[in-house]
This record gives sequence, structure tokens and C-alpha cells, in this order.
Amino acid sequence: MRRLRIGLAQINATVGALDENAAKVARSFERARALGVDVLAVPEMTIPGYPPEDLLLRPSFVDRVQEVTRSLVPLTGGLTPIVGTLERDGDVYNAAAVMHDGAWAGTYRKRYLPNYGVFDENRYFMTGRDCPVFVRDGTVFGVSICEDIWYPGGPVEEQVIRGGAELLINISASPYRAGRAKDRRRMLATRAADNVAVVCYVNLVGGQDELVFDGASLVADEHGETLAEGAWF
Repeated sequence: MRRLRIGLAQINATVGALDENAAKVARSFERARALGVDVLAVPEMTIPGYPPEDLLLRPSFVDRVQEVTRSLVPLTGGLTPIVGTLERDGDVYNAAAVMHDGAWAGTYRKRYLPNYGVFDENRYFMTGRDCPVFVRDGTVFGVSICEDIWYPGGPVEEQVIRGGAELLINISASPYRAGRAKDRRRMLATRAADNVAVVCYVNLVGGQDELVFDGASLVADEHGETLAEGAWF
């Protein structure tokens, strides 16, 4: 097993600007390669932007999101990117596309759909059921989306116990509020220590309508200690 270099791309996505969002993701691929990154995590719903709300009721929009997402696959030579997007398989899912070296490796579908405050995900998405794990250079890693890591148990615990994951990658679109970053840091440290796994968390940055995303992505080791933290805003 060799050591993996993980990249966290804090991207400022714009709802509905699919080609522009994809171009930002493509540039993050280029930068990751230049830095020797192996696995690159891109935030939740980066391709459609967050929150897309009633755009999700347009089949043509969902189709175009999937098309744009797949157009990134040929650009992933040497990389294993995890990209926040949508997937339709009968119903629509909030999804993380896992790509690897020019191929589609798999998809994770968000399980815990928040439906409070500014969130209305139950209206638009079906709940995911599976908790796949992936392997890069001998390291087993699990992928989850935002709320999926906020609570004890659930997808990340299944990925560790059943799948043998030693690395947990969470892609998120978590809006700012006073004290939120401190709460997230404490929660992610707890998940890392409880599961004896390294946690890598990547968040959107920038603004969308009344929401502001603060970035503050971070890496916590298996003891819950913060190893690195991204810039705010």
C-alpha cells in the first residue's frame, strides 16, 4: 500500500451554469495533477449548483447535468475524482460520481436528505440505499454526501465495518451560520475517532441567493485531530 495524496477542491458553483461549473471542475483536475494528487474530492452538487430547487422538476435539466458530468470522465487521466452531481435511475438522486483514470468507477447516492431550515431535499430526491466503497492503490475509501456523516451510525459506519474503509470522504454543500464551522469540526473529529478512520470533508464556497457557503474544508486523522483546514469564504 502506498500513501495517497488527497485533494479537496473548494469550488464556487452557480446554480444552472452547468458548463461553467464543469469548467471549474476540469481546472481543478489540472491543478490536482500538477500537485501530484491521487484522489480529488469536489463538493456536493457542484455540477448543477446548490440548491437547484425546481430546476430538478425539469427532466431536460437532469439529463443535461448527467451529460455534462460524463463529459468530465475523459479528463481524469491519472486521477480518481469524486464529483457532486445528480443521477436519475427511475427517480432523481443527489449523487457523487466516482471516476478513475478515464473511466466511470461508480456512484454514491445520498441517504440522509435534510428537510429543515433552508433545505427541502425530500421534495426532490429519492433516498439512496447502498454504501459502496472504492479502492485506490490499496487504500479502501468510502464516499458520503453532507448529512450522511452528521450522525453516528449510518452510511459511514457501514463503509468502515462492512466495507473495510480506512478513509472517509464527505462532499458537502453546508451553508454558513455563526458557529457552524466549529460544530462541523467537532462532529467530523468525532466521526473520525469513532470509526478509527481518516475523514476528508470538502465544502462549497461562495454565495447563491440567500445562502453563503464558507468552505472551511478539512482533514481529520483517526484520532480526531485536525490535520489541515481550507480557507474560509
